[in-house]
Amino acid sequence: MDMYQQIARNKRRTFLLLFAFVLLIAVVATALGVLLSGGGSVFGITAIAIIIAIAMAWGSYFFSDKVALASSHAKLADGQEYLRYHNLVEGLCIAAGLPKPRLYVVDDPAPNAFATGRNPKHAALAVTTGLLEQMNRVELEGVLAHELSHVKNYDILVTTIAITAVGAIALMADLGMRFMWFGGRSGRRDNNDSGSLGLILVVLAFALLILAPFAAQLMQFAMSRRREFLADASGVQLTRYPPGLISALKKLRSDQAVVHYASRATAQMWIESPLERDLEVEDGKKKGTWLNRKFDTHPPLDERIAALEAM
Repeated sequence: MDMYQQIARNKRRTFLLLFAFVLLIAVVATALGVLLSGGGSVFGITAIAIIIAIAMAWGSYFFSDKVALASSHAKLADGQEYLRYHNLVEGLCIAAGLPKPRLYVVDDPAPNAFATGRNPKHAALAVTTGLLEQMNRVELEGVLAHELSHVKNYDILVTTIAITAVGAIALMADLGMRFMWFGGRSGRRDNNDSGSLGLILVVLAFALLILAPFAAQLMQFAMSRRREFLADASGVQLTRYPPGLISALKKLRSDQAVVHYASRATAQMWIESPLERDLEVEDGKKKGTWLNRKFDTHPPLDERIAALEAM
């Protein structure tokens, strides 16, 4: 499968994943409603849950980039202070046929970067001050080309909406858990009134609220890994200089600093995982633990570097 077919398949998967997130939000909202009503009428609750899910999807589509930038403490990059940053992005956008995204800077010594937005016309790109300080011109160009490839390949839409959806699902699940602990007595009385069916519905709703955040996280992990390899390949095709991105990834591999305002919910946005990992030593080399490798949002940097060196 060539790169253009892969991009087309990613776009199709994007809409399927968005539908899956809307469905999961509706299920979680229904479960929360069942708990709050003590297992009463489900039809009205389901209708309200569907409306909530659609409203969240709509809000995520238009505002998820603002949420992602705010949560990362990103600030607009001044054109004079960050002239090299602006010049490199402008040149790459001309080469890629993309409109120039809004440019941001995150005041953090850890080298990293991410792109966000719903489409190329409404995209934003953010880099840390650590990245700007540590990367030379060709390395920085490679990183920026990688992020602009996410924009061109429409990865940014599903990534930013996934972040908002995972956060909303976690919030609703937390509300349900708190209600069960602090409102349990009245809920149990309502369950007795509504009979055994109400009790069964409440138990199922409680189980759904426990499992839903894990399901949302797994969906989020599933969408990230292949897209990173594709963005690496698209990025070096854009710069026509693979050693630039290869050198940048090697610097990221050797740097163990974490981004202070990153979280597991936003980790998949960044060019490499911004989170701290427990490391084990194997054959003299540091290597992520088995659990971290299974649940990481990014493929290992060694694999990405090897793939680029083989191009």
